Amino acid sequence: MPKRKPITAKRALALVLAFVTLCVAGGVVTSLMFLPSVIAANNVVKSVTPSMEIEGIDFDVTTLPQKSTMYANDGKTVIADFYAQNREVVPLKQISTPMQQAVVAREDRRFFEHSGVDVQGVMRAFVQTYVNQGDQQGGSSLTQQYVKNVLATKARENGDPIGEYHATEDTIARKMREMLISMQMEQKYTKQEILQGYLNIAQFGSNSLYGVQAAAERYFNTTADKLTPVQAATIAMVTKNPSKYDPSIPENQPEAEKQRNMTLKQMKEQGFITQEQYEDAVKQPIAETLHVQDVSRGCMAANYDAGFFCDYVVHKIENSPEFGKTKEERQRLLQEGGLKIVTTLDIDANQLMMQTANETIPANDPSGMEIVMASVKPGTGEVLGFGMNRTYDATERAATDPTRASMNYAVDQVDGGGRGFPIGSSWKPINLIAWMQQGRSINENLINPTNFQTSLFSCNGYTGGTDNWHVTNALTNGTVSPESPFLGLVRSHNTTMASMGSKIGLCAVADAAKAVGYHNAIMGQEDVYSDVSMHPALLIGGTTSVSPLTMASVYATYAADGVACSPIALKQVETADGDKLKVPSANCHQAVDKDIIQTLAYAMNQGVERPDGAGQFGKLANGRKSFLKTGTNEDTYVTTGGFTPHEIATFVLIGDVQDPNNNRIANIAINGQYHSYWDGGTIAAPAYAKFTNSYLDKKNIQVDSNYGQPAAKYMGSSGPAPANNQNGQNNQNNQQQR
Repeated sequence: MPKRKPITAKRALALVLAFVTLCVAGGVVTSLMFLPSVIAANNVVKSVTPSMEIEGIDFDVTTLPQKSTMYANDGKTVIADFYAQNREVVPLKQISTPMQQAVVAREDRRFFEHSGVDVQGVMRAFVQTYVNQGDQQGGSSLTQQYVKNVLATKARENGDPIGEYHATEDTIARKMREMLISMQMEQKYTKQEILQGYLNIAQFGSNSLYGVQAAAERYFNTTADKLTPVQAATIAMVTKNPSKYDPSIPENQPEAEKQRNMTLKQMKEQGFITQEQYEDAVKQPIAETLHVQDVSRGCMAANYDAGFFCDYVVHKIENSPEFGKTKEERQRLLQEGGLKIVTTLDIDANQLMMQTANETIPANDPSGMEIVMASVKPGTGEVLGFGMNRTYDATERAATDPTRASMNYAVDQVDGGGRGFPIGSSWKPINLIAWMQQGRSINENLINPTNFQTSLFSCNGYTGGTDNWHVTNALTNGTVSPESPFLGLVRSHNTTMASMGSKIGLCAVADAAKAVGYHNAIMGQEDVYSDVSMHPALLIGGTTSVSPLTMASVYATYAADGVACSPIALKQVETADGDKLKVPSANCHQAVDKDIIQTLAYAMNQGVERPDGAGQFGKLANGRKSFLKTGTNEDTYVTTGGFTPHEIATFVLIGDVQDPNNNRIANIAINGQYHSYWDGGTIAAPAYAKFTNSYLDKKNIQVDSNYGQPAAKYMGSSGPAPANNQNGQNNQNNQQQR
């Protein structure tokens, strides 16, 4: 026989404390007999723990960390889940009776009889562990386990690793603290409330799986209210050892089945199931009862090819003060707040853009070219989706696999994108707006040289320079003179744009750009007046540094009679208890006179319809009226922006976004088709038309054929005298844009 160890001070203290707890749990009369011991025990525990005030600990089950779910714009279609702990809190009435019974049978069969501490269980565990020196026994009631989980969870939420350690350390002081709080708990909460709390906080599997609702979805693709006795017994046994008993892990299944059957036996012994039910249940191999669901989380697991959009939404939440004072608070809210996040994502738009992008340029195309697309709902600012010929991947694999990417080049740098792009002639509609805002006619004939003194572009907010800007039209390397702003836009002639800017000043153009929603993508350089963009070559899109999403938003202003809106990704965010949080506003407002926009739309449509128009390759099918503008930034990027009135505005950019200067979009084959010269019309415009046609067909949308009615006051043949410009200094850029 093994020699028993003598009773040490620690063991004696454990004996006293266990006995005192028994007395406290036994009732008022018995407790009075041991009052001095109770006080002494409290003093001992207080010396090693900060406080036992139950009022200082929030045991409300709704405050537990819960997973947040992101939805598409219908508020029903799930895009992705986010969590530190995969948990969805549900009330007890939404948890099946077999599930409640299985946990009670497995963890605390006298749960409905004791007052927070199972005295028999404690004494049994005490004798086995400290007197017999056997294997350590638990003896903790469900209430105690709930208390332990809450204390550990609160410490974890507060970033207190020491507190979390003390909440779970194997010490007498910790056990006593649990017992005393548990007895107070039972005076304040009903058994049903405590059981509900335990079923929602306990860990029921690996991969941060917490609560019975998440476990039901994970193991059986069902909900907590539908769990059968077999399923309930499977879940209930996991909490004893979540990593060892997790039945979704094949090597765990023999032991998991043994533990499940043990739980079923306990349920039978307590009268929760019949002998026949028990015999039928234990015959079922555990592997055959499972319907395991993927537990991947975050944007890497986004559904409907929406990884890039998901990433954009996450950045919007992290950057928006509406969701917390600091970025860390906002991240915690996303991961633990149990939010219902209804986004602006249009599943059809996003999937069709991703499809169009990959059909236009396959991800593994030898050209290495990327295509980036973004769409916005005019008049609302709602971002409908993105298209890229890449798979969203935020792991290290993206660094070595060119078909994968973690950066969303469709958005601004602050939102997880790059530094933006020069967009070429897709900029030029802004020039026409600025021209009309000065009261001038788009049919005024202009003399268009190829050399301009930069001082001609000076204005109140910008000083030009003493140098010369040499600018020519694409392909011809010459000019057309005279030519009107209308024909300059239709034919996408650079020299006419330069002439317009020299007459109204660059500030008028910059102000028009800001009005329609333009800003640079670079953090700290967003203002179009910054040195990044404020040069005469802005007139031909050569010094822009803009994201495709911003340009889609600009084109949405053209599509909404001049109503400009900031891009938004969030329609509604609701907390776990149903409170609606404020979301960033689109700030929609009338930014440009409707007559100016209608006249611009007329000119853009003529750029598609006329045989000399630069946008004819983007013409929509089925007789739909088309509005678009192509662009080419030398041989680095080609673009197209277009819209259908009040329905959708889309911007397309193509190029090697990683290395545009060394991998130029010229003299190469893309998707098996060779061109010595690629421009917006040869690839970006067809991609725009393909997507837009597919989207309009999918949604059964008819384009407004009445949109684009020019105002007579902007169609006259002559205009006012040229503006009196100031002299100044500095500029450059001899670029060819179309």
